[in-house]
This record gives sequence, C-alpha cells and structure tokens, in this order.
Amino acid sequence: MTTAATRHPAADDAVNALAGRGGHLMPSAQLSALAGVGATDWARFAAHWDELTLDTYMADGGTYRYRRYGQFELDPAAGALTLLPHAPYRQESDINPLNGGIERVFDPLTESFTGDPLLRSVIVELGRIFTDVDGTASWNVKLHPYRISASADQQGQPAPEGRHRDGVTFITSLLIGRSNVTGGESAVYTDAGEHLITATLSEPGDLLLGDDRRTLHSVTPVRPVDSERAAHRDVLVIAYTAR
Repeated sequence: MTTAATRHPAADDAVNALAGRGGHLMPSAQLSALAGVGATDWARFAAHWDELTLDTYMADGGTYRYRRYGQFELDPAAGALTLLPHAPYRQESDINPLNGGIERVFDPLTESFTGDPLLRSVIVELGRIFTDVDGTASWNVKLHPYRISASADQQGQPAPEGRHRDGVTFITSLLIGRSNVTGGESAVYTDAGEHLITATLSEPGDLLLGDDRRTLHSVTPVRPVDSERAAHRDVLVIAYTAR
C-alpha cells in the first residue's frame, strides 16, 4: 500500500472519494497523467474497438452491443499482471436479471489488446488505488470492451438492465470514444437511492469508478445525432474482485 504522501494527486483524490461516498469521476487529463499516456496512446488504443464482435446473448433481442472478454490476475504492489486462460463469463440472475443465469462465451481479447501498454498501465494504477482503499493484495480483473451502436431503428443500451451492480468489489467505466451519438449519461447511487454522481463521459480517458459493494450505477440510452451516419459509444468496463 502507498500513503497519501507518496500517491499521485489523482490517485489520492480517488482513494479518498471511494473510501468516503463510494464513487468518483476521474477526468481524462488526470488518468492520463497517472498512467503516463497521451493523446496518441488513446488513439492507438481506440483502434481495438473495431475488432469487437456481436454480443448474441442479449435477452432483449438487441443487436446493438459488440464486445470481447478476458481476465487477468493482478499483484498491484509488484505491478505484475498475468493473463488468465479464456473462460465463459457468468453472472447470476439476482445480479443481472436480463442476461444472467447462464454461461456466456464471448470471443477472447486479442493479443494486441492485452499487450497494449496503455491497458497494462491503467489496470495496474487502478489496482493500486483499490488496494489503498481496502488493503486487498491480489485482484481478479475482468475486462469488458463494449461498443454500443445506435441507429434510427434501434437505440443503443449501455446498461439495458437499468440501475444495477455487477457483483464485484470495484467497478470502473472508461470512455474510449463517442461517434455521432447523444445520450449515454452515467450515474452512481447509494444502496438507499441517494444520487452521488451524474456525468456524460465525453473525452477518451474519462473514467467513472465505484465501490460495487456500496453503490449502484446506470447509463442512459444512446441515439444517433445524424441518423444517416454510423453511431456508437465505446467503453472499457474493468471489474476488480478481491482474490
């Protein structure tokens, strides 16, 4: 664990917010400084979203979500990140009433994605923040890159299950890009329904963090600004579970 005296100011703000109310919005400039990346890194990283594949498990019949899936083991103190063997993804129905209760087999993350230095830096730095919040020394880290498309015939649903939690320890939503969409407003609430944060992630690197044990989150639908052009919202959801 690090101390407030040795932490980056952006990390210190996140630790204090998560230990307090349970949610935090980290603007792109702060995350970029923390992870040691810049605009060219975000542009390179965004290209991976063109390689996502259609999610065929949507119980609402939607064909608006593209994704891949994979998981790591993380030792934040050592900065050691180990890719785990590909496996099905499962959430129980009490956590995900729309798509839970079954094993979903998604295409694995590509080698270029898992080896991207931006990804590895972000995962490690966020893991150190979460370790400083609750002392966990080792994390299981599940990665969910999503592209939510929208058209005149079908709005995109970033969170079709509504206000929810993911059944993990900490949950993050990292904006990768928005193209020709409106909507996609994120919100974080306490268990009692008290509103904590509302924000529309708009810049690559804008990040929303939450203690999934104490908060719930939601995202409003996205629609095309110009229905004649392709429209999508790209995010990376990273879920940290204490090992």
